[in-house]
Amino acid sequence: MNDKSLNNQKPPRQAHWFLKTSAGLIAGFWLALALTGCFAWAGPGHIDTPDRVQFLMWMITPIWLLILAAVYFFRSGWHAWGVLLALNLVSWSGLHLLRGVAS
Repeated sequence: MNDKSLNNQKPPRQAHWFLKTSAGLIAGFWLALALTGCFAWAGPGHIDTPDRVQFLMWMITPIWLLILAAVYFFRSGWHAWGVLLALNLVSWSGLHLLRGVAS
């Protein structure tokens, strides 16, 4: 290799990091809420059990952080937004169906 080819190389950068991070923070949070709500209505036991409410409250954070970490595996930030918004649509629809059946 000559010196010219080494000088033309650009340093690697994190592609779409802002879009991926915002998708994980915003859409990931709403997805964590919907998934926790689905577990609350479809899981074992009654939803108003005091211990269950405390467990569900603390379950949101690890789910959200898992989603936030996983968004960096998407090929672009727009792809992350699209997938998370689609998952939100499915999760929130499922939550409303579960609430309608359980009521």
